[in-house]
Amino acid sequence: MNQQTPQPVLKPADARGLVCPRCGCQHFRVVYTRRGWGARIIRRRECRHCGRRITTYERAA
Repeated sequence: MNQQTPQPVLKPADARGLVCPRCGCQHFRVVYTRRGWGARIIRRRECRHCGRRITTYERAA
């Protein structure tokens, strides 16, 4: 029995942006935005392909 551990998926060094964990799509729409503590911005995003919602936490520059 040769048990191999799963290898992590490596992204190219120049790959940037948000990727949907369900379908791999990079197209999102912002459902709503609100202010968090300090200079944080909280955005609720929805994948345009599968509809999964993701929360992102951003810092104002």
